[in-house]
Amino acid sequence: MVSTDIKEGGRDEIAELARRRGFLWLAFEIYGGAAGFYDYAPLGALLKRRVETAWRAFYTREGFYEIETTSVAPRDVFEASGHLESFTDRTVVCKHCKTFFRVDEGIDINKSCPECGGELEAAGEFNLMFQTRIGVPKGERGGKVLDKSEGYLRPETAQGTFLNFPRLLRFNRDKLPFGVIQIGKAYRNEISPRQSLIRLREFTIAEAEVFVYPEEKNKHPRFEEVKERKLRLVPGEGAQAQEEMEKTVEEAVRSGTIANEYLGYHIAKVDEFLEGIGIPRDKLRFRQHEPEEMAHYARDCWDAEFFSDRYAWMEIVGVADRGDYDLSSHASYSNTDMGVYPQQQSQVQAEGEAEKAKAKIIPHVIEPSYGIDRIIYALLESSFYKEQVGKEKRKVLRFKKEMAPIRAAVFPLLNRDELKRKAKEVFQDLRNEAIFVEYDDSGSIGRRYRRQDEIGTPYCVTIDYDTLEDDTVTIRERDTMKQVRVPVAEVKEVLLKGRER
Repeated sequence: MVSTDIKEGGRDEIAELARRRGFLWLAFEIYGGAAGFYDYAPLGALLKRRVETAWRAFYTREGFYEIETTSVAPRDVFEASGHLESFTDRTVVCKHCKTFFRVDEGIDINKSCPECGGELEAAGEFNLMFQTRIGVPKGERGGKVLDKSEGYLRPETAQGTFLNFPRLLRFNRDKLPFGVIQIGKAYRNEISPRQSLIRLREFTIAEAEVFVYPEEKNKHPRFEEVKERKLRLVPGEGAQAQEEMEKTVEEAVRSGTIANEYLGYHIAKVDEFLEGIGIPRDKLRFRQHEPEEMAHYARDCWDAEFFSDRYAWMEIVGVADRGDYDLSSHASYSNTDMGVYPQQQSQVQAEGEAEKAKAKIIPHVIEPSYGIDRIIYALLESSFYKEQVGKEKRKVLRFKKEMAPIRAAVFPLLNRDELKRKAKEVFQDLRNEAIFVEYDDSGSIGRRYRRQDEIGTPYCVTIDYDTLEDDTVTIRERDTMKQVRVPVAEVKEVLLKGRER
């Protein structure tokens, strides 16, 4: 019998497996740790790189270039963006133990303190930005000394892209639409992070900023490719607010459930990406933000939510129509031209009639924003299975083979020198082909299989005495546990492509 239950004896088996097998470790552990900070251990770092590589490849196929901007910026940037004023959470504090908590669905002023059971009271708004200093405080205006060293760690990568918009526009030959992607660290000083990778103070975010003429948002050039894709949708307002429904992307856009083709297209692409890396579609839905939870920059926003057996529905990707908020704000605050000419301008200039050109307009932005760490958690949980095999319980992570940290493990059947030499030769040949494989000769062959199952390795390659005679090996497949005999020369093909025999 196969089970996906992630709890056993009150323990969170995902967290326990991740710690024990080298996916995630508590940061600063030897100093007692700190809430909201985790380190990616060897297998976790490999899994994360697989996701990031897949994401880059996915958006490169969209024709988007990648940039990398700084993770710290002066105060002016975040004052212009609205984060200093609006990037806040409501808090409550326990009258007895003085612990602060974020107000959300689980905690409000009518609840008791989760730590000591004491009475909670309102504690106002708390800004989530991490403050820092840039250089030495200095500056003077009107006889008053100013502290120009105030800076903040970014809460998203997007602002770096917006600040570079004038140069990006020239790089793209003054033509819209175009998209820019960025992956990097972001920082939010969460009030009470208590949920593993679900709420972190330092995390990795992968964002695409798509710049488009406002009048063209209902004319996506590739909308036909996604229009028949079915989505589970939960609208945030209107007659059907909070009612889950299934619609094609085209039906959702034409009915006004999704505001425009560009937003619909990128919601569909998020759905496609998540399915492609192995998150089950029956555990995914798209929920529209209700008016009161909409970010200060958003005209519309939909969250891709994953259903977790431990945390219920949780956001893993946000897809927002940011309108012209960011570019307009930075243009005004910095006195920088962020405008573009309408589409007809290039043709008018080519005809030598520049005087007919219309005034510049500010582009709108569609933004898919992926929480990589939450996606990692979703992959771990949705890939975790337990099943009875004979007299023992097998635990296995059924990652898609492209996502698995290790593609294959190479074993000598017995701990004999001649078998170990041949196994290491096969192992090194595969490593030389840029296939990430692991060599393991520790313990019985059965224990080695179970160890690789538990970390999600799709294949195990076993070298035995027949290998020394006919140069063939046994390949065992993770999910079915079936074994096939193949020539050493064909091992690479099987590991990369798989095949029926």
